[in-house]
Amino acid sequence: MSLPADLEPAVRDPKKLRRTAWILVAIMLAGGFLVLKAYEDWAAKQATDTRPAIVHRIQKERDLRLLRQDGRTADLFDLRGSVFVLNVLSLRDPGAATRSLAVMKRLADKRAGQKDFHLVTLAIDSVPADELRSTLATAAESHGMKLPQWWLGSNEPGTLHKFIKNELKASVFPNEVGGKWNYDAAIVLIDRNGHIRRAVVPKTRNGKPAKPEVVGFDFDQAAAWDAAGMKTGTDRSNEAELEILLEKTIDTLLAESTSSR
Repeated sequence: MSLPADLEPAVRDPKKLRRTAWILVAIMLAGGFLVLKAYEDWAAKQATDTRPAIVHRIQKERDLRLLRQDGRTADLFDLRGSVFVLNVLSLRDPGAATRSLAVMKRLADKRAGQKDFHLVTLAIDSVPADELRSTLATAAESHGMKLPQWWLGSNEPGTLHKFIKNELKASVFPNEVGGKWNYDAAIVLIDRNGHIRRAVVPKTRNGKPAKPEVVGFDFDQAAAWDAAGMKTGTDRSNEAELEILLEKTIDTLLAESTSSR
């Protein structure tokens, strides 16, 4: 098919082209500014959000069954609806848990009357099944772990150690090194809905709110900071500040309701 003979090429107006280009540039700049402003608003909101961070949720199908110090079996899921703190302990080599165990004992004393607050200690030692009940009972009495507030429990080592690493998000898999147990003794805080929670500490940079820091309750790390001369900005040690932060976070979680999720 032939084209009409009177067709002429379009003539582009340079002024109109420049105007269109400037309009497009202005739109791009305005859009970029709005995106940046939205991000800054979001970042500022995040920087002031001090709600305890959710690290993980322990699902019912991945729950841990324990033999407790009273000889009864119980599931961690039985504590759903309560707030509880949990630590890991070797009954044979308790040295690694000295600091966390001391904090647990102070929490037990201070919160003895709170029915929706509990403590759980998991014994990682390999103990013959026929000796486990008496071993747990003796250890619980020695450390002042009294039911119903404070559970001392254990399970078959393979199951227990896997749960500690995978579900409690421990920094190390419990293992023996040179004849001594190596394990993460940090305190784990679990809310009413089975979420592992950590504290959120606001930060500033050049006088402006910055990304807050998520803090776990590792008292050995806090002691290491003290030994290195790291200051807290108060007259208290890092260990003392961390314990205060743990107490405040527990109170925050106790004020939260139980969800159906």
